[in-house]
Amino acid sequence: MKQFTTIKSEKEGLEKPAHNYYQMTKFLIIIFAFMLSTIGMAQNFGDFSYMSPKKYKIHDIKVESSHNIDHNVVIAVSGLKVGQEITVPGQQIASAINKLWEQDRFSDVQILSETIKGTSIVLIIKVEELERWSGKFKFKPNVSKNELDDIQEALGFYDNQRITQDNLKQVNKVVRGYFIEKGYFKAKAHSWLKADTLVGGYDIMVKLDKGERYKINAINIEGNEALSDGQIKRQMKDTKEKHWWKLFWRSKFITSNYEKDKKKIIAKYVDMSYRDAEIVSDTVYDFDEKTINIDIKINEGNKYYIRSINWVGNTKYRDGQLDTVLGIKPGDEYNQSVLDTRLYMNPSGSDVSSLYMDNGYLFFQINPVEKQVSNDSVDLEFQIYEGKQARIRTISVSGNTKTSDHVIIRDLYTQPGDLFSRDAVIRSQRELSQKGYFNPETLGVNPIPNPEDGTVDIEYVVEESPSDQIELSGGFGAGRIVGTLGVSFNNFALRRLFKGPWNPLPAGDGQKLSIRAQSNGYWFQSYNLSFTEPWLGGKKPQAFSFTAFHSVQSSQPIFQRDGNGNILRDADGKAIRTEDRQYLKISGVSVGLGKRLKWPDDYFQVYHQLSFEKYNVNNYGSVLSFSDGVANNLSYYFNISRNSIDQPLYPRTGAKVSFSFKTSAPYSWFDGVDNYDGLSDEKRFKWLEYNKIKFTTSWFAPLTKDKKLVANARFGVGLLNPWNKSKGVIPFERFYMGGSGLTGYNIGGREIIALRGYDDQIISDQNGDPLIAKYTLEMRYPLSLNPSATIYVLGFAEAGNSWQNYKDFNPLKVKRSAGLGVRIYLPMFGLMGLDYGFGFDPVDSNHGAAPGHNYDILNKGYHGQFHFTIGMNLGEL
Repeated sequence: MKQFTTIKSEKEGLEKPAHNYYQMTKFLIIIFAFMLSTIGMAQNFGDFSYMSPKKYKIHDIKVESSHNIDHNVVIAVSGLKVGQEITVPGQQIASAINKLWEQDRFSDVQILSETIKGTSIVLIIKVEELERWSGKFKFKPNVSKNELDDIQEALGFYDNQRITQDNLKQVNKVVRGYFIEKGYFKAKAHSWLKADTLVGGYDIMVKLDKGERYKINAINIEGNEALSDGQIKRQMKDTKEKHWWKLFWRSKFITSNYEKDKKKIIAKYVDMSYRDAEIVSDTVYDFDEKTINIDIKINEGNKYYIRSINWVGNTKYRDGQLDTVLGIKPGDEYNQSVLDTRLYMNPSGSDVSSLYMDNGYLFFQINPVEKQVSNDSVDLEFQIYEGKQARIRTISVSGNTKTSDHVIIRDLYTQPGDLFSRDAVIRSQRELSQKGYFNPETLGVNPIPNPEDGTVDIEYVVEESPSDQIELSGGFGAGRIVGTLGVSFNNFALRRLFKGPWNPLPAGDGQKLSIRAQSNGYWFQSYNLSFTEPWLGGKKPQAFSFTAFHSVQSSQPIFQRDGNGNILRDADGKAIRTEDRQYLKISGVSVGLGKRLKWPDDYFQVYHQLSFEKYNVNNYGSVLSFSDGVANNLSYYFNISRNSIDQPLYPRTGAKVSFSFKTSAPYSWFDGVDNYDGLSDEKRFKWLEYNKIKFTTSWFAPLTKDKKLVANARFGVGLLNPWNKSKGVIPFERFYMGGSGLTGYNIGGREIIALRGYDDQIISDQNGDPLIAKYTLEMRYPLSLNPSATIYVLGFAEAGNSWQNYKDFNPLKVKRSAGLGVRIYLPMFGLMGLDYGFGFDPVDSNHGAAPGHNYDILNKGYHGQFHFTIGMNLGEL
């Protein structure tokens, strides 16, 4: 058997030679093999020589391999064919070997001659396949499942893949890099193949030596003057020194994080006008067996100042107007981030780009150019391209699977034919987030400019989120549990109630239908039905609302008894109740009309409501100033409010301000009664006469750049006054402060206001107070902003009090509390809250909490307590 050309690898155990090595040296090996073949032939077979090659016709081609391989495929890949004329030695054999190597499936390739008869030759192709991967990694020592999953994902290997030495080198590199990222700075990995007799193929074995997890002992900084060591280290968010008191900061050294932190240092210098600042050198070296030191040498360079400012290309606005908006003048520090903010992206909208783009200049561009830089001074030129004003051609919505297009488009501040305005686009996004139908975190806007005709198409991208709720609102306090069960359809469609389609309910028109039932067992029951149409008539944002309710507040039933005090029972054994039952029944109906205003700005809304309530009291003297009778409350309610918060669920910016006035007719002015002292309260308050004023405000501000940590400050004050002092303050509509504020309003005609850390209603007088004030400060941080499960934690400090008369009114004399809480919003159930509050100030022992409250008469103080609530509001202040 004669050997023409051989590329043969030596096996070392089960490790295979690197295929890239063959690719790089293949050509040299082929030449060397041909030379050996030529020498051998010259010595033994004089008719085979490169000096005198001969032509042969292939009579047959055979394939030999220790693996189960398709011979026809091997022959086809080689390009050799029976009947083909080849030159020996010649290029055809070398080309066939090269084609087989290019398949990346062989560890050894040989082409030999079996027999030669005259000009006829029989060839043998001998190949050895690379080993196939079994799909298993085996680490020594073992790694966690999460670590193994991460490594496999980074490698991207697949089952039955043929493994080369290059693959094994890749395994070593990926494994080592993975653990270096975890802080094992000197991690090592070595991999090899091992036959898997159970499932076949070969497992990849990895010997891992993590070494110590290196932490940072010290960061030494040299050359810094403008920034202190501490200021520089604070820029290094993910590269921290090891200290025992740094419980929440990582001190692991991770190369990628370190490189990012170095860029942050330079960015800080650039922000401070040191535009030439650079890190001259940095060194990472061992301090001991478990820690390293980092030495950083900085060249700060000069601090730069703006010498001159010039505007070019502006025709719409004068240089002086642009200078005013820019807010930067010659002599100021050259701060790149401040300059960018004033030109492009001021959150308040007072930048040069907003000035143009809010007036239709969608194609506006501004290019700041450093015309001259000398020593520490820079001459700036702002080159402006104003373009034409663009008008909105079309408005479209995508992503809405339930809400009708017209419901979305009618609330937008961008309409076809309007000049393009970036501020109007931002306001439109806010309006969509306020609806509660869409995920506020994924709202998007796609402006599609049409430069040819100077128009723009705007597409609003929304993602529907659940808005209907099965309402379970309630809480525990003063020994009682009050629960609410109801349904709220917040995107209802009344017109589809009988026409369809239902999916699964008639929805999509933005109407709200709510049916609720509250109960505290026998003590309290309430039923409520409300409907709101936000666009009455469909042409203007005028909201129409209708509400009807009925509640019963009663004592335990009174039973008939015999002369010995035993309860009498009927023939069925049921206790016989007396007709003289103690209760307070309240029934009412109201209609309201709200409207969005354009002045002072379009964040304002006004609301009017006319309502009638009837109070029926039967032997219920423990709560009111009269125990029997009927009171009627015909009232007019007016509210003007301004709401600029960015979204309702987790607001980050904006404020809510509300002023309301509720009043009845001044009946005493024309009822002909001069002196009410002789009248019973039952007759005096047959028609309730009063006016009630409330003012509330809530303000949100982000405290971090990512706008996650948010401060919320709230203040509220309420006043209940009689139209006639001699007639006195009505026994209804009064304020009751303390506890969770779980009912919000109208248990027994009361307005219940929360004050966490105290028992329910403990702050106010037993019969309520006409004056109240409350202050709240909360710090909020979200754990999840997913609309299907929004969760945030909060810390609160609040204070409040209520008073019987103006003489005692002192808004600084309050009861204080503080605590922690968590809020969880689930679309089906609303907002659930759990707070732990601690009250700091004692209250009067005659104030009206239920028995069992936490007030300690001897110590004159409060113990901490939990408050559980379900529902959006903790009272109305």
